[in-house]
Amino acid sequence: MHELGLLSGVVSATESSIPSGKNRRVLRIALRVGARLGAIPEALEGAWPIASSGSACDGAELLIDFIPASVWCPQCDGEVEIDEFFALCCPVCGTPTADLRSGREFEIAWVDIEDPKDEEP
Repeated sequence: MHELGLLSGVVSATESSIPSGKNRRVLRIALRVGARLGAIPEALEGAWPIASSGSACDGAELLIDFIPASVWCPQCDGEVEIDEFFALCCPVCGTPTADLRSGREFEIAWVDIEDPKDEEP
């Protein structure tokens, strides 16, 4: 289950973005996850409480934007979505193509951190 490793990286990156000396909690975090990454959204959601436990992200809501895979087809002269994980051909005309345009993403889209005015001066 590589989802736990991916999320551990998310927690580390998120915590490093919080200014030092500030004990702010992360309220929500949004990820963009590509279909070709091989990460299962349900597994990410299930691993999130484990990965975030004891961190600034503990208890934060995890939002996942799942990005479908697409390839550029030179025959159709356009970008087309592909469903199969190992398919590298146009589902419309069958032309082989290795020009993957989307589906490999794994990005932190945004993070919602508690308001600093709630802190003691």
